[in-house]
Amino acid sequence: MNTQKQIRLLIIGAGVIGSVYALRFAQYGLDVTILARGKRLDTLRRNGLEYNHNGTIKKISINTIEKLDNDDIYDFIFIPVRYDQAESALSAIQNNKSETIVTLTNTIKYDNWLEIVGDRLLPGFPGAGGDIKDGVLYAQFGSEKHQGTIFGEINGLRTERVKKLATIFELVDLHYEIQNDIQAFHVSHTALAIVNKHFYTKDGMVDIETARSESVLSKIAVDIKQNIRLIEQAGIPVIPPKTKVLGEWSDCDIITWYRQMLSNDFIIDVKLGDHAVSQKSEIMLLDELFHKKFEQKGS
Repeated sequence: MNTQKQIRLLIIGAGVIGSVYALRFAQYGLDVTILARGKRLDTLRRNGLEYNHNGTIKKISINTIEKLDNDDIYDFIFIPVRYDQAESALSAIQNNKSETIVTLTNTIKYDNWLEIVGDRLLPGFPGAGGDIKDGVLYAQFGSEKHQGTIFGEINGLRTERVKKLATIFELVDLHYEIQNDIQAFHVSHTALAIVNKHFYTKDGMVDIETARSESVLSKIAVDIKQNIRLIEQAGIPVIPPKTKVLGEWSDCDIITWYRQMLSNDFIIDVKLGDHAVSQKSEIMLLDELFHKKFEQKGS
């Protein structure tokens, strides 16, 4: 299909999220390139993108670049990096002439990003998770619509670029949601993400038994309800509704829900695996920013 070849996509970074999107785009024949560096770039060039498919290791060849020229134009540039890396990633492509830059990461505000790339910014959130082990991608996309990729204009308008991005996700059979209040979504999601701080130790993660323990999960339950309450007190909608509902659950119900999640191997990997370890700086920074922002408003 010709329209597929006309759409040029660039993914900045070949971590878990960048790799899983690149894989899906490539599998459906889209023109996708990954900007990667160091060992990961060498691995991709030597072996292609290796991934786990139902227990079998497969590979697909992926276009790679090490540096982005200012006049190398893409329809969409995706930035699927951690929050603490987002500013440097955006700064590195600040002078590139591509018109739309899609951030797929946690955040609670866009001011600094807008200063760097202006209205080219289209904020989003990834609908995938997983890990990379020995160079092999073990990741998957959410299977239900509400677990899909989320994106939307900061002003809530359904612009042409939003519709075009939706068409791309339809082409590659990925669930997505165009979010009318993307900032409220990001704030609400951060309220849940930052409770993962209770899974960290000084030099890594707790083991699975500790993660499922009453002492850890009761702290998580208290924090979830408190964080949701802070958002509501600030007059921001809690999105999606299932996140809002969590604020009304008993501690016991939240603990039970977490224990159920932590009986799923994939979720254990996402919350306690190597990828989670590397997220520590992001989670701790977001936790600090979240409480600074909302506890001041609440006081």
